[in-house]
Amino acid sequence: MPGRLGLSCMLAAVLFMAGCASRSPTNAPVEDRGTFGARPTPGAVDPGNVKQLPGFENAGKPGYYTVKPGDTMIRIGLENGQNWRDIVRWNNLENPNIIEVGQVLRVVPPTNENPLVVTRPVSPGSAPASSTAPAQAASAAKPASAPANASPTPAATGGDEDIAWIWPAQGPMVAGFDEAKNKGLDISGKAGDAVVASADGRVVYAGAGLRGYGNLVILKHNNTFLTAYAHNQTLLVKEDQNVKKGQKIAEMGNSDADRVKLHFEIRRQGKPVDPAKYLPAK
Repeated sequence: MPGRLGLSCMLAAVLFMAGCASRSPTNAPVEDRGTFGARPTPGAVDPGNVKQLPGFENAGKPGYYTVKPGDTMIRIGLENGQNWRDIVRWNNLENPNIIEVGQVLRVVPPTNENPLVVTRPVSPGSAPASSTAPAQAASAAKPASAPANASPTPAATGGDEDIAWIWPAQGPMVAGFDEAKNKGLDISGKAGDAVVASADGRVVYAGAGLRGYGNLVILKHNNTFLTAYAHNQTLLVKEDQNVKKGQKIAEMGNSDADRVKLHFEIRRQGKPVDPAKYLPAK
């Protein structure tokens, strides 16, 4: 009998332990995560963590531009019909390479300033960094001197629309204007063919810092119109140089393009327009 009694005791002990193991752990300690790593309530704003970007108070106002992802000063200037250096000056930017998404920039001149007059040039060392390889070729090109009779770009008057445009290259057109896909005209030719200014103007950009355009020249003609000449193999002008209509400003190439061609844009107040509506019939 002692053997049976011992077996019974052992069985009772096993059942007791099993019952304890199956009991719900209602008394186990619970970590209160509500006081650690708390996230703000949706819609709530922590004033201590809000960063007010420069110019935020002007967001949405006419004459101001809110920086978007991928923007550069050169692109902002082109899309707003302005010299990027003027925009840098109007906003007192120390380094044009440092702009932040959401930052608000003035893209029209102060009321007391003629946008075609540069009163305090940005130093060459502050130019936006180029983002494409052809920049080296562009900077190595020797600028051509303007003709002796070159005159400063005329100040804006009521005749901004009255420009006698000419074709910037002599080759056949291989692609027309499409606002969504092609913001200008593509003109074919041979490497080294002349690219000329379509009207009198001032060089506001010469380089390869705008992705997709290769070696690029941008001319400002007045307060309304810019023209852009892209994919060149050699640039023959420099920034702030005045040029005359028909003056050779570049040589045709295929920088950042799949073939030798000139991509030519006319921008009216920064918006691309169909150059075929402005150029004379061939």
